[in-house]
Amino acid sequence: MHRFFTERIENEEEPVLITGSDYNHMKNVLRLREGEEVTVSDGTRSFLCRIERFLDSAAELSIAETLPEDRELPAKIILFQGLPKSDKMETVIQKAVELGASKIVPVAMARSVVKLDEKKAASRKARWQTIAESAAKQSGRLIVPEVGDACSFRDAVHEASSADLFLLPYECETGSEATDKKLRSVKGCESIAVMIGPEGGFEKDEVDEAVKSGAETITLGKRILRTETAGPAMLAMLVYLLEIHSES
Repeated sequence: MHRFFTERIENEEEPVLITGSDYNHMKNVLRLREGEEVTVSDGTRSFLCRIERFLDSAAELSIAETLPEDRELPAKIILFQGLPKSDKMETVIQKAVELGASKIVPVAMARSVVKLDEKKAASRKARWQTIAESAAKQSGRLIVPEVGDACSFRDAVHEASSADLFLLPYECETGSEATDKKLRSVKGCESIAVMIGPEGGFEKDEVDEAVKSGAETITLGKRILRTETAGPAMLAMLVYLLEIHSES
């Protein structure tokens, strides 16, 4: 069923309005008709809604029922992704949203081939946010995860250090038992920061700086993963552990 997002719904008896690009997508792309049903999320709950009528610039919906959905993870995961080449960032954002990340932050690192361009920053961020919204709809999320402004490594470390757990997969790290212990410490965490290096990985100085700020270095196995693979692999591990813990 098609999913749309709206502002916080305070009164379920009042009409729900879908405007902007979602209105155009609903009416002119999907060609939905009055009487059809869709799912609407306000960031905290999901509702089964019926399309009542199309106005000039909005679709008016009525709430049929509140859906018993529990799609969000028990901890907020922020992915700090070293800026990769070409369109790899789009892939990372899409998969991270599908896996449950609450925020994705692009980070300029020493080995990032792509450099920050202030002139293109706004349009690039808008494009990435659109991808996040599309992935949130496809995966049935209650929220649309935020794509943050591209930032420096130092700023990223500062933000990541405020999380309950700060994990940094590092290709030079060894010891699967130590990694397993660190990963299982997610139980009880409300926020988890994950930092992934760009093509070529981290500089040693960057790892040292992150560790001084509380980062826990871990290994993702004996194989070297591409930057667009490492983030989703890390998230998949966390999703498994968080959801298993939440059910126990």
